[in-house]
Amino acid sequence: MKGNNVLNRRKFLALSATTGLALSSRFAFAAPFQSDRKLRVGIVGGRFGLGFFFNEHPNCTVEAVSDLLPDRRAALMKTYQCSKSYESLEKLLKDPKIEAVALFTPAPDHARHVIQSLKAGKHVLCAVPAALTIEECHEVHEAVKSTGLTYMMAETSVFRGETITAKKFYQEGKFGTIFSSSAQYYHPGLEVLYFEKDGKPTWRHGLPPMLYPTHVTSFLIAVTGERLTHVTCQGWGDDSPILKGNPYKNPFWNETAFFKTNRGNSFIGEVCWKGALVGCERGEWRGDKMSYYSQYKHNETHIVEATEKKGTDDGGFTVAEPEMQPYKQTAWWKTELLPAPMRHDSGHGGSHSFITHEFIDSIISNREPIVNIREALAYTAPGIIAHESALKNGEYLKIPNFDL
Repeated sequence: MKGNNVLNRRKFLALSATTGLALSSRFAFAAPFQSDRKLRVGIVGGRFGLGFFFNEHPNCTVEAVSDLLPDRRAALMKTYQCSKSYESLEKLLKDPKIEAVALFTPAPDHARHVIQSLKAGKHVLCAVPAALTIEECHEVHEAVKSTGLTYMMAETSVFRGETITAKKFYQEGKFGTIFSSSAQYYHPGLEVLYFEKDGKPTWRHGLPPMLYPTHVTSFLIAVTGERLTHVTCQGWGDDSPILKGNPYKNPFWNETAFFKTNRGNSFIGEVCWKGALVGCERGEWRGDKMSYYSQYKHNETHIVEATEKKGTDDGGFTVAEPEMQPYKQTAWWKTELLPAPMRHDSGHGGSHSFITHEFIDSIISNREPIVNIREALAYTAPGIIAHESALKNGEYLKIPNFDL
């Protein structure tokens, strides 16, 4: 290790000590510049895939890009300053120079594309969710185990500034015991993405909300490590003609799930595509010593701390009076948790740069990424079972555990 790398590592250790972020995969990101190696990556998917800054990472070379459409391939080449492109994933996977692929393809293709890429000998970063069925969850899980290659799911909520702060609070014990939590992913107006300009349905047409659950479930699991074990879920639909004929046979715009965790705690998750809702991806963590509420659009992030103060309510009864105050969120992307060229804001609450760095560094450092296959399925499978519950009018169902 070169001298400047040692210095950067020492700086990172000092930063971790001052911020309270532990040097474990759940609570921290790797130190930048630990190696001079350049990982050769192929990027697939010219929409979402444009926003991940692989070309800025000091340990990465974008070897090639791919999309089925020529204009999207051209956009990828321009964004990542790459001169090589392929017309399909299949052709890209035959390139012996490519060591890892970043898959930003439609959700119904994720399981198939991940398995295909792993079998081709490539490490994989894949957009969310990991799968759309429990059978696919098992198939992806087995492929990762059998190949021994790195798999990471690009879940943005794990790397949002609010979640990094919640991890810090949790490790420092500031919450006390988190006894309940909740998260919301509201995306009203999603139906504008249901059809292409020529009227052809996209993969999003009628997508059940809880088959896209990871922006919700990860807010709890990434912080505490809990697993969601049981669920009852209710769906809401309005017999809209837009939902007719969707490939998922889904009648719901919105779904609300009540989960039980392996610690006996409660977690409420909502994914909603329609209604008088403010678009958001946010979480709430409620503890016996402190609670933390992430921002809702322009509303400030707040913390609530337990105190010894007492007051009276409107009926004259004695009540506790915890203190609620705004919390100024740390801009984690400005810190040495990222390599210097990547210390800028990015999509989904600053998460995109962190996702790229975590994937690249996990391979360079020969370690598991934060959102490994077990974490990915812990975020994904509960939503699949929740949707099944909603279709069964809220039946209480058990969620499979993929940690075994």
